[in-house]
Amino acid sequence: MATTGYLKRLTRRLTEDLGDADAEQIAEESRATGAQRAAECCRGDEVTMHGELRSVETCSRSAKAGVKAEFFDGSDTVLLKWLGRNRIPGIEPGRKLTVRGRLAEHEGTKLIYNPYYELYGPDDE
Repeated sequence: MATTGYLKRLTRRLTEDLGDADAEQIAEESRATGAQRAAECCRGDEVTMHGELRSVETCSRSAKAGVKAEFFDGSDTVLLKWLGRNRIPGIEPGRKLTVRGRLAEHEGTKLIYNPYYELYGPDDE
């Protein structure tokens, strides 16, 4: 009987969309930290969220326009923007972190300017 449950879970894992499985894992980690879910936060809220950086965009040294990163917590995506910086050590795709700041919204996109952050990942093990 226990084998049937195992086979169901294995079949589900093999057939589910990898993006959905990844989102579910990130959402579970976020819940475990007690962080807020991005999907439930609104403009103006002071938030603490835990998730993963999906992409990071830097600018040239002379431009100093800032660093932009796409943050995903398993429920929604939030754009993080650090102004006046051209690179931030440790801010790279795939890195897990906890961010704190005030949630803004621009053209339907949630974002946080100059968030406080705490990095997690291979360097922290």
